[in-house]
Amino acid sequence: MPDATYVAFVPSKHRDELRKILQTEDTGPLAWRERRSLFGSEFYFSGPPVLARKAQAYVAEWVLSH
Repeated sequence: MPDATYVAFVPSKHRDELRKILQTEDTGPLAWRERRSLFGSEFYFSGPPVLARKAQAYVAEWVLSH
């Protein structure tokens, strides 16, 4: 099955914290990259579709809870 890519927008005030979390965690088959902009960053999660979607959903909930 081909990989899927999902994106989550993270405001500027949270992007450093999320980047540190992602750098220290073993994400296994999931790859991530960041695209910075003026008001925040887009974090792209690529890998198996179910895993990429779960990562995007988790980050969206994480941003809302902070």
